[in-house]
Amino acid sequence: MATTQLHVLKDADLSNNCPECFNQELKLSFYQKHLRTAFYHRITNEVTHELICKKCASTLYPVQWTEDIERVFEYYQKMVHPEKAIIRFNWLFYGLIGLILTIIVVLIFMIKNETLII
Repeated sequence: MATTQLHVLKDADLSNNCPECFNQELKLSFYQKHLRTAFYHRITNEVTHELICKKCASTLYPVQWTEDIERVFEYYQKMVHPEKAIIRFNWLFYGLIGLILTIIVVLIFMIKNETLII
């Protein structure tokens, strides 16, 4: 079963006004999606963001943003450098491939020597 993890790429404290409570304590976070299974660890290109007010604890969606918040968001978005998208295989994957190759080699050897009983 695959598990999805969001790794923080960048956190920034903003001093813009919250559209809900007009407080000046906002937190902008950028995340990159990682997938983990028993066989591999995959880093995706998918980068998400989240803007939260620290006082009223509300999540601010892009529809609610003011022009100032949009400008600051674009600035920080340019500063985010996600990790390269790659797949790393775990030892279980290599063990399974080794087991399959061993079975194939044994079967080929038995067929060549005509020792396979069907």
